[in-house]
Amino acid sequence: MKLALISDIHGNSVALEAVLADIETRNVDQIIVLGDLCYRGPEPKQALDLIRALNAKVIKGNADEWVIRGVNQGEVPDKALELMKMEQAWIRQKLSDADVQYLEQLPSELSLTYGNMSIHAFHATPHSLFDIVLPEQTNEELLMKLTANRDADLYIYGHIHRAYMRVVNGKTIINSGSVGLPFDGLNQASYAIVEINDQSFITSHIRVPYDIEQVCKQYEANNYPNKEMMQQIIRTGSN
Repeated sequence: MKLALISDIHGNSVALEAVLADIETRNVDQIIVLGDLCYRGPEPKQALDLIRALNAKVIKGNADEWVIRGVNQGEVPDKALELMKMEQAWIRQKLSDADVQYLEQLPSELSLTYGNMSIHAFHATPHSLFDIVLPEQTNEELLMKLTANRDADLYIYGHIHRAYMRVVNGKTIINSGSVGLPFDGLNQASYAIVEINDQSFITSHIRVPYDIEQVCKQYEANNYPNKEMMQQIIRTGSN
C-alpha cells in the first residue's frame, strides 16, 4: 500500500496540479489530504475542484474553518485581522454554497488501518485545528501534543508548512509540508509518501517545482487583496 500525503494547498492550483502529476508517476494507492484547501490562494475554486475530483480521504484545516465562519479575534495577530477578513470575504465570493458545505462537513481527524499499520491523521493536533507543533520541539512535547490522544504507529499532520519526520518512543511522526505555501525556504511544492509493506514501511518527502511566476500573475490578475505579501511568500518559500 502506497499513500500520498498532501496538505496546505491554500488555493494554489498550479502547485497542486504539479503535485498530482508527480503522484501519478508513483503508483500511489491512496491520497490523504490534511486540510487547508482554499484560503490565501489566487484560485480557491480551482484548487477545491481538483481535490473534490480525487478519490481521496480529506480532513479539515484551520483555514477551511476560516472560509466557513470567518477569522476570529485572537486566532491571528491583531494587526493582521482586518486584512485576513478581507481575504476570507474575497475567497467566499469565489466559492459556491455547495463548496462551503463540503468544507463544513469534513472530519477533523482520521483513524486508518492498512494491514498491520495504524495511522492517526489530523491537521494541527488531535485537539485543535490551530495549535502549532514545530519539528524542533522536544520529544516530550511531540508525544504530549500529537500522540497522547490515540495509539497509532504513524501520526501525520500538516499546518506548519515545514516537512519533517521523527521517531519518538517507537512512534513515527511525519509532517508532509505544504503544497501551496512552503515555509522552509525551498519554493517548491512539498508532499510525503508512505509505503507500507508486510512488516515494514518507508517514508519519504518529495519536492516538486512548479511555475511560481504564473501563480504570482494570478494574484495580480484576480486582484487578490493581499497580493504583495502572498507573492513574496510564493517566491521565497518562507513567511
